[in-house]
Amino acid sequence: MTQLQADSNAQKSRWALEALRNGVPNGAAVELLGCNQPAAEERFLDLIGRAADRSDPPPGALGMLVSGEFGSGKSHLLTHLERLALDSGFVCSRVAVSKETPLFDLRKAYVSAVDHGRMPDKSGRLIEELALGLRPHSGDYASFFEWANDDEALNSIFPASLLVHERSNDQELMNEIQEFWAGGRIALSRIRYGLRQIGQLSSFVLSAPRAAELPAQQLRFAVRLIQAAGYRGWVVLLDEIELIASYSLLQRARSYAELASWLGRSENLRSVPGLLTVATITDDFASAVIIDGKMDRDTVGARLQVRHAHLEALAETGMRAIIQEPIPLKTPSEEDAQAAIERLRAIYSDSYSWEAPRLEAAGPQPSIRRSMRYKVRSAINEWDLRRLHPDYEPETESHEFRHSYEENPDLERESPDEIALVEDEA
Repeated sequence: MTQLQADSNAQKSRWALEALRNGVPNGAAVELLGCNQPAAEERFLDLIGRAADRSDPPPGALGMLVSGEFGSGKSHLLTHLERLALDSGFVCSRVAVSKETPLFDLRKAYVSAVDHGRMPDKSGRLIEELALGLRPHSGDYASFFEWANDDEALNSIFPASLLVHERSNDQELMNEIQEFWAGGRIALSRIRYGLRQIGQLSSFVLSAPRAAELPAQQLRFAVRLIQAAGYRGWVVLLDEIELIASYSLLQRARSYAELASWLGRSENLRSVPGLLTVATITDDFASAVIIDGKMDRDTVGARLQVRHAHLEALAETGMRAIIQEPIPLKTPSEEDAQAAIERLRAIYSDSYSWEAPRLEAAGPQPSIRRSMRYKVRSAINEWDLRRLHPDYEPETESHEFRHSYEENPDLERESPDEIALVEDEA
């Protein structure tokens, strides 16, 4: 090994250690430590194979749920699955459910997925790179163009914008179209202007789609765009969906319906081959929010009847999926944990050219100290202190973390149902 390679490996190890110090494993950390969740990985590999299936008819959107307590390795697993997806030729996006990206708002979730999209072989912005990767004379593009023109669930603005993007030399207009494909706004007059430029204005009858229907169409279009650019499909990782507990009842109800859609249980996405969603959730969410506690199973239907009766069955499907379908994360044995800490000790020693001491296995511990997140962070903290202050005898203090499922008053105001992304005229 050359000195340059050694320095590069040491830097990679330090990046991994820094991420683990903060409790947020990155790709380097997962690569170095591995991921011992065979049930979840086996299920994912099965689904990713089905998602890539181009048979006639291909399978539609697919999905899986993973559950675990705080610190059990859900984020670690998603990072591992992201690498598997990229290595398998898929575009992959990681979406953290939050106040800014609420699960009940498909438009915001879609925009976040686009913004955080990663490709196996490129590092630019997703939609721009995909658009650059289109080859109009290829078979994949021909299939994409034919689908865009024939799919009755797709508004005519999509095939029209695709044709303009293919033939126009107006870079500003092409940028506007790409922004629209990524979830932004556009005026129909701009598409008409582009069609007029290329002599195709009479080929399309354009009308603005309903705002509430547009995000699902943009998502359908994006999956096909990904495939036309030469990738096998799109893997979307929805992290920490337990945060929907902080929403109001109606927002939670709509979130359950959206989750069902992402998992391929709605007509909107069921017929979208190549889309695979993995969602993580805390293992006590179902009991604390759906069955007991907030008792959403008994109240969601009545709340949706007021304004969103069409979502009731889908919300029931989403709640049932959370109750029945999650794959529980495997709790590492003490032997597994010690083996991981030993690997980590070797990495730490090599990174700092300092022999990190072995840490004695502890006896029975409270649940917080049994989690891998605690074991990893406490080990790194102890080695840091011993390396920097050799005479200091560190003692780690821990506090039990319990997830709060209280509603957040800041989220009580319902989001508007419709935001016009396509203006009838500029």
